Amino acid sequence: MIKTDDIAAQPAPAPNALTRRNLFTLAGASAAVAAAPLAAQGFGKGFTHNVASGEPGTDKVMLWTRYVSDAPAYLAWEMSETEDFAKLVAEGSTGKAAGPDSDFCVKTWADGLAPGRWYFYRFIAPDGTKSPVGRTRTLPEAGVQKFRMAVFSCSNYGFGWFNAYGHAVEANDCDLAVHLGDYIYEYGADNYPNPGQGVAERVLAPATEIVALTDYRLRYATYRADPDCQRLHQVLPMIAVWDDHETANDSYETGAQNHQPDTEGDWQVRKAAAKRAYREWMPVSDDPYAAYQVGDLATLFKLDTRLEGRDKQLDLGKVLAGQKDPQGAMEALNRFRDGDWANPDRQLLGQAQEAWLAEGLKASTASGTSWQVLVQQVLIGNLKTPVGLVDQIGGSLPDFVSQRLKAAAMASQAGLPSNMDAWDGYPAARERVFKAALAADANLLVLAGDTHNGWAFELAQDGAKVGVELGVCSVSSPGFETYLGFIKPADLASALVSTNAQLKWADTAQRGYMAVELTPARATTEYRFTGSVKQRSTRLAGTKVITSEKGSGKLAV
Repeated sequence: MIKTDDIAAQPAPAPNALTRRNLFTLAGASAAVAAAPLAAQGFGKGFTHNVASGEPGTDKVMLWTRYVSDAPAYLAWEMSETEDFAKLVAEGSTGKAAGPDSDFCVKTWADGLAPGRWYFYRFIAPDGTKSPVGRTRTLPEAGVQKFRMAVFSCSNYGFGWFNAYGHAVEANDCDLAVHLGDYIYEYGADNYPNPGQGVAERVLAPATEIVALTDYRLRYATYRADPDCQRLHQVLPMIAVWDDHETANDSYETGAQNHQPDTEGDWQVRKAAAKRAYREWMPVSDDPYAAYQVGDLATLFKLDTRLEGRDKQLDLGKVLAGQKDPQGAMEALNRFRDGDWANPDRQLLGQAQEAWLAEGLKASTASGTSWQVLVQQVLIGNLKTPVGLVDQIGGSLPDFVSQRLKAAAMASQAGLPSNMDAWDGYPAARERVFKAALAADANLLVLAGDTHNGWAFELAQDGAKVGVELGVCSVSSPGFETYLGFIKPADLASALVSTNAQLKWADTAQRGYMAVELTPARATTEYRFTGSVKQRSTRLAGTKVITSEKGSGKLAV
């Protein structure tokens, strides 16, 4: 059902949650940051980027802030169940000083907490200055009847405002924020968006592509100065995974499409710098993959499909290179399909992570947990290009776009998918995960980002139902509508659904996020589509609700 309710018509916040008025109170500091031009404010001194929390457990949560001063400073922190901090439930000091070695970012664990509770927290500097007040929540322990996650992906600063973050804060109806990657983008100010495509007020720093540690740090400082990004982190704990743009486009274990060793140095050095800046600026642990237990309701498996074990992506362009006629091209695609593409040894997760996930799925179902949720980056459902798209290509498309579409359509005729960067490019690895889920009798729910568009798949392996997948549209990065503008979005979505048996719904033209609600009986996903990202606004353009009954492997769209 599509509706266009104003965001003011939202359910009342749960007991012990922030009121909407208090949300604006907490947002005061970030609004002040937004009021000054980036170049003028220079991020300043003191608590420059508000507060954040993440890595929630039943009795602990990680707290984050950034404090800039002339000398390294150890910060105190306090936690209370009330915003006035009349009675503290936990307090301590940061184990490391806020100083230049960590770009003045500090993280600390607050533990000894009660499960399933909202808490308020703040940091205190040596001179008595207090940070903005943050709100966080521990994971519930047992008897969980409902849990709701706000799920995001692909937030490109230059293309527009992070309205999805702002709406999630004002809706105030989720227990946890989940970011599936592309939290930042590595490109320079003149590339994605290209000149004229972006929003003039969104001044990117540094202006060049980020390669060194100082570059990555400044890029995070720029993104984290966004007022809605700050508000989201301030009022919800986050579980985050990196995708490729936190390092470089189409990254894998030993390289990336957007990394040129001759001019940008050793990939491992760049990757290490990107990881370090990410872990400094984000409320995350150093673990590349981890599991989070939401009582007996769900196990959330945070995966790394990018940097730990991924083999280099295959390239359809190289397969077709030099082919002079359709017959030769199809023969090359058939050889590729039965050879390199089907190679049983190709890895996406890597052997260690794959084995960890298989054991985790078994343990989760053995404990009676209702849902096994994969919190990961790229689409796992099978997606082929509709062959009929080629017939609609006009003369206005750039030649490289036309050639890619023609290659993708020809690959589809050969039974091949179009996106070799997704799980589609690693079918043996996907099959191993699906078989592990079936062996564990898992009730699999896969969350995916990366594509900038919305997707809903029913997953299967050799005729057996494996689970369902929900792919989230982007926060601000453009989708198919920008380079397939010759076809109406509704027609494109219909063609994609008709071509792909697993795909039950698609949206190829809107930005936003997902609110995913889990109960013991069903998973309900509400796609919340924001208006144009060219203006800062939290008004929704519409919604779409998709449900899946526990154990059905099917979607009601």
